[in-house]
Formats: sequence, C-alpha cells, structure tokens
Amino acid sequence: MKKIPIGISSCLLGQAVRYDGGHKRDAYINGTLSEYFDFHAFCPEVEIGLGTPRPTIHLVKVDEIVRCVGIKDPELDVTERLHHHAKHQKDLHADLCGYILKNNSPSCGMDRVKIHDGKQFSKEGVGIYAKEMMRLNPLLPVEEEGRLGDAGLRENFIQRVYVLYRWKQMIATGLTPSDLTHFHARHKLIIMSHDDYRDLGQLLAGVTKVNVAHIAEQYILQLMITLKKVANRKNHVNVLQHIQGYLKKDLAADDKAELCEVIERYRNGTIPLIVPITLLKHHFRKSPDPYIDDSYYMSPYPQELRLINQL
Repeated sequence: MKKIPIGISSCLLGQAVRYDGGHKRDAYINGTLSEYFDFHAFCPEVEIGLGTPRPTIHLVKVDEIVRCVGIKDPELDVTERLHHHAKHQKDLHADLCGYILKNNSPSCGMDRVKIHDGKQFSKEGVGIYAKEMMRLNPLLPVEEEGRLGDAGLRENFIQRVYVLYRWKQMIATGLTPSDLTHFHARHKLIIMSHDDYRDLGQLLAGVTKVNVAHIAEQYILQLMITLKKVANRKNHVNVLQHIQGYLKKDLAADDKAELCEVIERYRNGTIPLIVPITLLKHHFRKSPDPYIDDSYYMSPYPQELRLINQL
C-alpha cells in the first residue's frame, strides 16, 4: 500500500519554525507513523509572513469574539490572515486523509487552547487556522500530537485515517450502489464497535444509480462522525461475540469454552484486544467465512502498527 497523505504541523517533523526558532519533533510521528503516512507539512504562522523567530501570539476574547494577537504587541492581530490562509489551503487539504496538529497553539491547537479574557485564562479555545481548516474539511480525521499518547485516541485516529483512505480510493474508481453497500458491509463490524450501525444501513436502503452520489455524501459524513466516538470495551465485546456466532457450527466444545473465556478476560480488562482477535483469526483460518474474511474489523490497518495490542 502506498503511504497515506497526512497534513501535519511542520514543527512536529523537526522543522525549526517555532516562535523561538526551535521545533517540537515527535519521535512516534517521525518513526512509526512515517512508515505508513506521507506527511505534508504546514506552518500557518510562517506562511502568513510572521517569520522565525517571531513575536509570540495568543488568543484573546473581546466582546465574545476570539482573536489572535501579539502578547507584547496587541496591535499585531493575525486573526484574519490565519482565517484566510486556511481557506487558501483548502485544495491542498482536500487531498489529505488526516491531519496532526500541534497542541496548545493559538493557530493550530485542536481544542483546549488558552484564551485570555482580560482577567484570566480559560482552556476553551481552538486555534484560528485549525478551526477554519476543520470547518472546511468536515470528513478529515484530526488529532493533536499530545493526544496520540493515549492508546484509545491514537487507535481511533489511525483507524479513521484508513477508513477515509479506502473511501477515497473507492470514489476515485467511480461509485456505484453496489460499491457503496459493499463498503458498508466491510466496515459494519467496525461501526458496531463505535456505535449503532442501523442508521447508516437504513440510509443505504434506498440507494439507486440516480441518487448514489447524494446518498454517498450523507453516508460518509455520518460515518466519520460516528467513528469519532472512541470504541469502548463493551462495544468490542459485543462485536467479538457477534463474530463468534459465525463459528457456532464449527467449534468443538473445548474451543468454544476457550474462546468465551478469552472474550470474558478481555471484558474484565486482564488481556488486550489483540488476544481474542488472534484466537478468532486462528479459528477462521480453519473455518473460513466469506463475510468475516471480507470485513476490516480484525485487520483495519497494517498489523505492524500494533495498535490493538494496547486496547
């Protein structure tokens, strides 16, 4: 598989574009993720002409309006420049399948960025550039480098990246109603691990050659919103038990008991998700099932990423 195009704050790649002339190179991003992602670097503060090094900026709220201004020189207001730069980059962002932002940045922070209201700080802001970029690209999986240290958030982000990548590959070849329903079928178990899949299934019930483009737009938006909900242990157990049902005619009593025990141990948090999935894969190699073989649930991304080892 070719590397997946991902937008990223330039400083996270080690580029010396920070306000102080430094960088925030991230080892996980430049190591593990660089094996699978083709990073496209963006630094809106440099790109709007602030230079490196540069005066520090922050978010302030005046009359309920958030602006991005200089800390030492409040007359330096770059709010509109950052806003318009995000719009100017829209075509470049449209080719991406994900975006990793620098946390706490007044331009690039995804959430909980400090805002000063004249009296005190509150962590309720979003970077000016990031907010507009996300508004213009509602399908795009976005995460901050700091949150990638959380196993659940990291897995959720990368899973969404691969789903959107597969979606774009399908769209590029020309979309048919059968393509759309097949895409849903292959991702149904993944959807189940995040939330109820029935609304998405009902959306596809009336798809035809005439309305397929319109239905597809609604489907992918709803799908990406659904997948933003981090899959929890309870939902994974439900999916594992659902998959187990496809083996009910093939498992010997002792194999069934072992599988039930492993799923229960996962439910109790004593083993990671990789253990029941590995055991299920073992049984399906002996007793293949076309639907399970076609599903992405047990192989949603390259196994070398080892994401489910920590879930």
